[in-house]
Amino acid sequence: MRPFALPALVASLLLGAVAASATLGSELAALALALLAGAVVGLALARRATRRELCTDPLTGLGNRRALAQELAWACERASEEEPVFVWFFDLNGFKQYNDSFGHVSGDALLERLGARLARVVAPFGRGYRLDGDEFCVLITTPVRDPHALFQRARAALAEQGGGFTVTASGGAVELPREASTPTRALRLADHRMYREKAISRTGGVELITAVLQAALAQRQSELAEHSNDVAGDVQMLARRIGLDDEAIGQIVKAGDLHDIGKLGIPDEILIKPGPLSAEEWEFMKRHTSMGEQIIAAGGPALEQIGPLVRASHERWDGTGYPDHLAGEQIPLGARIIAICDSFRAMIDARVYKKSMSIEDALAELRRCAGTQFDPNLVEVFCAMVSERMTRDRMGSTAP
Repeated sequence: MRPFALPALVASLLLGAVAASATLGSELAALALALLAGAVVGLALARRATRRELCTDPLTGLGNRRALAQELAWACERASEEEPVFVWFFDLNGFKQYNDSFGHVSGDALLERLGARLARVVAPFGRGYRLDGDEFCVLITTPVRDPHALFQRARAALAEQGGGFTVTASGGAVELPREASTPTRALRLADHRMYREKAISRTGGVELITAVLQAALAQRQSELAEHSNDVAGDVQMLARRIGLDDEAIGQIVKAGDLHDIGKLGIPDEILIKPGPLSAEEWEFMKRHTSMGEQIIAAGGPALEQIGPLVRASHERWDGTGYPDHLAGEQIPLGARIIAICDSFRAMIDARVYKKSMSIEDALAELRRCAGTQFDPNLVEVFCAMVSERMTRDRMGSTAP
């Protein structure tokens, strides 16, 4: 509020002067009105400066998360097939090692340099943003002849190499409105694709095998592939929230991507049956987790840690799940995470046999089943995370 204090005080005094000027003459009234006009202009400029500060990252001068929320909402509204908008999400590789080796002052200086280069590259077509730490985003709102080439230039702008360090950037790209129509969906999809690319650089062929299996699932039933993608995004955020390292997160995200892969072996008359399943059909359906483990195992040793997570993804905290009736912390942590995210997405997504549930009702149902179906501690973390995301989305949509 400091930028407003002096103009507001002057305006208050001058309003009194204007009121008194009726008895003091027209010249004084004119002077008072002129000064009042100046104070009003000062207020407007102060408000503009304050809004600019609130929407600017102080280190790099790029837009911040608040600015991105406002401008991405506008971009989603105007994007069309003829004039698409692009969202690019970048995360630095090697920045933590740079910080550890050379100190935070040098780290901040590096972020400044990278931010300035990114701004120059995208300035003719859009705007760059620094979100948190070493995460950057780009919003391209002006038609560009070769988006892929510009994406690669933006990625290159966020790279630097020296005698004792190498910093690069992993990226994820989304096209609006073809691939997403809301800010939340666009950011989650771009972030998820960025994380997949980061995983490719570490695991090589694992990501290729995962992609082939996902493509097979999408060919079988596109809704399953979309659901798995959404589950993997939620899994990633929850795993990060509880502080798992990048390697563990990568494994759990892959298992989230493939948690339904066993449904490739379920007949259509069971998989997409519009009514309730018979007891015999339900017993067959429950085999999909063990089928999924077998399919993943065929991918070789590189996937050996993913299969058990898929197999255990329908175990219950109270031991009444399937296929092995594991209970409590006998269930692998990654499988407990997947179970919560899978159930949440199943509740809020419409299916041929049910209507979608509101997010609030889905969270209430998760809490009701905490301690019986789900790990109660993870449920509370997940519900808090989703509630925070909803609050940010509402603030972004109502921001001036």
